[in-house]
Amino acid sequence: MRKDEILQTEMKELSNKEKYFSIIESLLFVSGEPMKLKQIAEILECSIGYTKKILKEMMFNYEDSNRGIKLVNMNDEYQLVTKAENSEYVMKILKNSHRQALSQASLETLAIIAYKQPITRVEIDEIRGVKSESAINRLLEKNLIKEAGRLDAPGRPTLFATTDEFLKHFNLQNIKELPSIESIIDEYLDDDNMVKDEVAIEDEIIEEKE
Repeated sequence: MRKDEILQTEMKELSNKEKYFSIIESLLFVSGEPMKLKQIAEILECSIGYTKKILKEMMFNYEDSNRGIKLVNMNDEYQLVTKAENSEYVMKILKNSHRQALSQASLETLAIIAYKQPITRVEIDEIRGVKSESAINRLLEKNLIKEAGRLDAPGRPTLFATTDEFLKHFNLQNIKELPSIESIIDEYLDDDNMVKDEVAIEDEIIEEKE
């Protein structure tokens, strides 16, 4: 192969990588939740191996730059997160946010925990009919739920319960003031001050059903 052909091939490969970098970054930004490697590969219409190679390069690029976010891999689930060194500043805006948007899947999970607490993840999954790990992690990040000990059963699964932040979030004095599950979901999703991200909701539901 001539030098000019080699150069042309390398330039094409670089162009494709930059294109995929851009697409993946957009997908993860819109999702707001971890995305499975398989799901990303299907969207890109690329092989699992090639997609994983692209993601690995992206992770290196983020770590090797001064950007405020990085790409993390958790058991072949990828997510964009803020860098730890910026957490002090990120917390300032989070504390000033009156109510942070929740997807429908997260809200359903939160309602189940509120009414059935303390409750295990397996019990939540059984009630919803789909896996709830991503929703639980999101609720833990937002400090709306907490680990509340372990169930005295084989495997000693973790129990989850709501926090004081949950009460503030929904303007409640105590758990006894909780309305029906249906009304709390409807009220939250119909709030004129909230913006529902339908794409994020669909991605989370698809992810949990896989």
